[in-house]
Amino acid sequence: MKLYVLVVVACTHLLCRAQEQPFTDAIYQTYETVKEPSLDKRRIKHRQLAPLLNRYRKDPRFTVKTVGHSIEGRSLELISIGKGDTDVFLWSQMHGDEPTATQAIFDILNFLGNDAFQAEKEAILKNLKLHFLPMLNPDGAELFQRRNRLGIDINRDALRLQSPEGRTLKKVRDSLEADFGFNLHDQSIYYNAERTPKPATISYLAPAYNYEKDVNTVRGNAMKVIVFMNDIIQKYAPGQVGRYNDDFEPRAFGDNIQKWGTSTILIESGGYANDIEKQQIRKLNYVSILSAIFTIAQGSYADIGLEAYEKIPQNDRKLFDFKLSNADYKLLGNTYRMDIGINRLEVNKEDYDSFWYSSRVWDQGDLSTYYGYESLNAEGYTITPGKIAPKMYADPSKLSERTVMELLKEGYAYVRIKNIPLKQLSSPFPIHMISNQYQLPTFDIAVGNNPTFFLEKDGDVAYAIINGFLIDLETGQGNFGNAMIYR
Repeated sequence: MKLYVLVVVACTHLLCRAQEQPFTDAIYQTYETVKEPSLDKRRIKHRQLAPLLNRYRKDPRFTVKTVGHSIEGRSLELISIGKGDTDVFLWSQMHGDEPTATQAIFDILNFLGNDAFQAEKEAILKNLKLHFLPMLNPDGAELFQRRNRLGIDINRDALRLQSPEGRTLKKVRDSLEADFGFNLHDQSIYYNAERTPKPATISYLAPAYNYEKDVNTVRGNAMKVIVFMNDIIQKYAPGQVGRYNDDFEPRAFGDNIQKWGTSTILIESGGYANDIEKQQIRKLNYVSILSAIFTIAQGSYADIGLEAYEKIPQNDRKLFDFKLSNADYKLLGNTYRMDIGINRLEVNKEDYDSFWYSSRVWDQGDLSTYYGYESLNAEGYTITPGKIAPKMYADPSKLSERTVMELLKEGYAYVRIKNIPLKQLSSPFPIHMISNQYQLPTFDIAVGNNPTFFLEKDGDVAYAIINGFLIDLETGQGNFGNAMIYR
């Protein structure tokens, strides 16, 4: 009799797993029908959520409750749906500049509120009760910064609970006694899957609940769901999954929520080539989280082996925005072979709704074990400094793309502008704008300096690197963002 029961259970799990793949494929293919259009940029503000929350307040299938307030008084809302006995709690934007999963949460809510996939939604909502806290740190989100108004990292406040946001998270978790928890973050885009050039587009962790890193049933269930999610991501972003180090951090919420009995799954959204606003990564969050919710509802995660968790490559941090290799660099009469790693740092504009780039040399020397989203093997090319164009222009409107390209081909990286508008923060052309009084510093390739120079071969200028952006001077092609203004 026991053998019969085991066979039936095993077959049920296999049947459920077989049903999950078509569901995953279908929600991936139909994603645009549920994508929340009002959240199409990363710099999301609390006020943008109000009309979305009102939509779900009016829908009798959902419950929306104010469960707390931030230091500056912004409300923290919990959106719940479902009638099942298993509680699943998802919280996002604990760090104000980590909004990718916040967008995905509203995509999932749109999915749950529309008329498609009725059978799958019935299975989910009959077996689970889902709870979403989409923005835990609205004050940080207002300034697109990691920390809250008190200047602390909420994710290191699980013991002291000095922040109202941390107290709210603890209160909600305890009131639900949630069976599963999804701790949703963004990580640096410069993480890669260990020993590969591929970005860690999604990274996972089943946090340890003690220093010994023991695996009990609670943590083991989190590992199983992660293995399931990894299999999904591998289909759409093969090789682009990493696994966080699981050293126990006694102050962290994820580690403690695991300790308190909720199977906790950390998801970190990293980088993806040519996805500045992380919209493809948002889609991967939507598909993998919703699929994970479905497997939890089906119970089919239970037959997944734990050994596959350890096979997920660990996170490494060996990516640059642009890597230049094997260039010749002349210094004090000698020539050296130089690799240069360049990162394009985002600088928030005054309204914190958009940004411009101020790039830096991040590392140099032998970078043979590092990778770039964009790379160039410059063997045979010599690094040469950029010059100041001889002609002064009255204002930026006097420049054109054609004029700038001609200047670049002559080795000019800087142009003097008589009247640079005070509100203008960056140059839209691939040439730096400088004031009449600005003195160009001595050229030096050094960590922390702005990467602006040319690559010459046989006396001809072939490439320009302006503010860390590569321009092919023969074709005029380049993935350019902006140049700098020096007053």
